[in-house]
Amino acid sequence: MTISASMVKELRERTGAGMMECKKALVETDGNAEAAVELLRKSGQAKADKKAGRVAADGLVVVASDNGRAAIVEINSETDFVAKDENFVAFANAVADAALAAETSDVDTLNAQALDDGRTVEVARTELVAKVGEKISVRRVAQIDAADHLGYYIHGARIGAVVALTGGDADLARDIAMHVAATNPECIDADSVPADVLERERRIFSEQAAESGKPAEIIEKMVTGRLAKFLKEITLLGQPFVRDPDVTIDKLLQGAGATVSRFVRFEVGEGIEKKVENFADEVMKQIEDARK
Repeated sequence: MTISASMVKELRERTGAGMMECKKALVETDGNAEAAVELLRKSGQAKADKKAGRVAADGLVVVASDNGRAAIVEINSETDFVAKDENFVAFANAVADAALAAETSDVDTLNAQALDDGRTVEVARTELVAKVGEKISVRRVAQIDAADHLGYYIHGARIGAVVALTGGDADLARDIAMHVAATNPECIDADSVPADVLERERRIFSEQAAESGKPAEIIEKMVTGRLAKFLKEITLLGQPFVRDPDVTIDKLLQGAGATVSRFVRFEVGEGIEKKVENFADEVMKQIEDARK
């Protein structure tokens, strides 16, 4: 029987085993998916069976850097317990090193990269899933180059920020990275805020101000003031420096003759909807179902 790529892909998604292991199992079972799953489970390759549907919203953010270049990666697990496991931590660091060496910001490309031990990232991930019994995923990766100085900061292994600086020094770059980790700015400055975002906020502020019943010229001033405040809140240069709120990041950089060319901030699980189980509600539901 011919084993198609879609058959291998489906088995891989069900079991978490590697592509070659899945193809081999399908060949040995003449394309029988259920028998292939059983074969993989017996060989220890399918401990990850049915974990693909779970939510992996915990994990680590790791940075690897060398010679003015850095790679930042987010590796997800299902629980904080596994995120602290030494095997998981070692895997995350190895992936960051591989990302730096490969100079890639693409997860699929990173998954195909070889680690120092010769295994690809994907093979190492699959084997780790089998070992720890949780879904694990390489969620995202970014590369950052600096003209002069590169600074990064990791907070609690869950938030990481990398900043590329022109001018200034290494200490300033790290301070700005710490600030980015703490405040999560959306853009560097007002000019880099997308036009649709500005238009949306202006529309909202205008509708809110119109309810005041004040004259049009007053409303325009209210909208302009609120928009200016909004830009200070979401832009890096407009924010007060976390270590000295009397100084904005813009003034801090000007004083050092420096500019920020780029920053990247990752926070574990951001944007992932994590299901929160309520044990009491679950018990009550089971009781109610039993009474029906």
